[in-house]
Amino acid sequence: MNRKLTLLLTVLVLATTLLSACGQATTVAPATTVAPATTEAPATTVAPTTAVPAGGEQGGAAAALKLTGLVNKEMAWSEAEVKAMPTTDAQYTNKKGETQTYTGVAINALLELAGVKPEAKTLVMIADDGFMAEVALADVQACKDCIVSFRSQGGFSTVLPGMPGNAQVKGVIELQLK
Repeated sequence: MNRKLTLLLTVLVLATTLLSACGQATTVAPATTVAPATTEAPATTVAPTTAVPAGGEQGGAAAALKLTGLVNKEMAWSEAEVKAMPTTDAQYTNKKGETQTYTGVAINALLELAGVKPEAKTLVMIADDGFMAEVALADVQACKDCIVSFRSQGGFSTVLPGMPGNAQVKGVIELQLK
């Protein structure tokens, strides 16, 4: 009898715990992926044509892309402002061997607008879902085809030809220099 009572109480406590967890919202931070240790670079946020403090708004539109970190002037742009900048095309071949052409703004042009501090070594790309990828800033600066591309459903992605697949970040909202 004592054993049955103990078992019953254990089941009740377990059931109560499980049911109480059902009513609570929990959020789980998305996993982040970081490029190999040989490619370290801080995240950078792209600056608007007219300087706006990162995280701020310009012309009433929320910032869709930021350039932050080790820059002379942190920048933030609306989607319309980024799309109004001079564009370039870049081709990227995925792991399946499929090559696509993307249109966007050169990352180097955005870095020029913000001004890169000499101690910056890494570019971190941060997506709207929390995903992060790092690449060596020197590699990005040497890449004339590295762009922040325009997504058909809105927003941006990074296209970095010749760099690891995890550097191709969908839904990028911030570039940060470290």
